[in-house]
Amino acid sequence: MDLGLKNKVVVVTGAAGIKGSIGETIVQSLANEGAIPVIVCRNDRGIGYAEALQARGIDSIFVKTDLSDHTQIKAAAEVIEKKYGRVDALINNVGVNDGAGLDASMEDFMWSLKLNLVSFFAMTKYCLPMLKKAKGNILNIGSKVGLTGQGGTSGYAASKGGVAGLTREWAVDLIKDGIRSNAIIIAESWTPAYQNWIDTLENGEEKLQSIVKKIPLENRMTTPQEIADQCLFTISEKSSHTTGQFITVDGGYVHLDRSLLTE
Repeated sequence: MDLGLKNKVVVVTGAAGIKGSIGETIVQSLANEGAIPVIVCRNDRGIGYAEALQARGIDSIFVKTDLSDHTQIKAAAEVIEKKYGRVDALINNVGVNDGAGLDASMEDFMWSLKLNLVSFFAMTKYCLPMLKKAKGNILNIGSKVGLTGQGGTSGYAASKGGVAGLTREWAVDLIKDGIRSNAIIIAESWTPAYQNWIDTLENGEEKLQSIVKKIPLENRMTTPQEIADQCLFTISEKSSHTTGQFITVDGGYVHLDRSLLTE
């Protein structure tokens, strides 16, 4: 299906993660559709990612940015405006489940909010004139942790709950401008970071199997590619009348009847 994303300028935050991460997979998927991915991240992997895209003839750039610092986000938006003059879609993807729980310092809790929530507000605020110019749309990457809780990660849970709230607030706020705002809610996705976490556990394989068997559809984790595919469809004109929605891509993990888990 041609999603009509060719030559669309799509800003993706937190997009210079390890190859196979959700952000990186979104960027590659955008490039395959002929879009122009703008990589906004603090990791220097973004240099190589942008160079590889440029070698394919894609006018992509990497804007190195510490997304916990709103002044750097403003500077990044200025770079994007100078280069492209418009944003057709903004994908607020950055997120770290940092384990800032009730025993964390106030500084750690506030840093979690800055990275996982405030960055979404700042990136949207500073890109808004460009979004209005292009009649673009906003897609926030959320997490089931903001809906269900997880334990031991107050900062991330509060942030992702806030992301859900901002998604609907912006859908209302920007409806007069024809700007859509939606969120993708992720549960258990097999990313490099997830594998790294499993590898740190003494009983990692046992823990992994206990999680997988609780995912109703096919008893498997969601792939980053499945998330990227949903993202691209949602930002495209194929979803032109969808706004204010939480789209849960999780194989039924969060919402389906627990009776499905009976062995």
